[in-house]
Amino acid sequence: MKNYEPKISRDPQEKPLFEESQKVALVISSRTDMGFVALINGTHKGLLYRNEVFQPLKIGQEIDGFIKKVRDEKRIDLCLQKPGYEAIGGMSGKIMDKLQQWGGFIAVTDKSPPKEIADLFGMSKKTFKKAVGNLYKKRLITLEKDGIRLKEEK
Repeated sequence: MKNYEPKISRDPQEKPLFEESQKVALVISSRTDMGFVALINGTHKGLLYRNEVFQPLKIGQEIDGFIKKVRDEKRIDLCLQKPGYEAIGGMSGKIMDKLQQWGGFIAVTDKSPPKEIADLFGMSKKTFKKAVGNLYKKRLITLEKDGIRLKEEK
């Protein structure tokens, strides 16, 4: 397994270069057992964890990402979707788009395998459940035993 060493100042008085949820430009630089090392804004390295990547990535690929966490030991965790509840709106939109493309019904529930959800929507099962909950609260979908259905307008 390759280690990655971010080049972050060790001076505790210095203002942090990155903040959680900050949007950054990433260049995928290598693959490790844990995931993908990426160059952040051309200056620092961070890690995209393998179990949080729901799309194919290639070495040298440029992609937008977000700072998930700057850890105590000055390592930077990255993610491709905006972290926290702020991301749910965009993910809800993805689900609505798929529902419309598929005629208003998709046979996927909160009991579906994580891989099926990731392959279909490009998001984790946890994010899927939050996004579906958001759509349900807004009364845009109905939850059925075998899937989710776009609510018909009256």
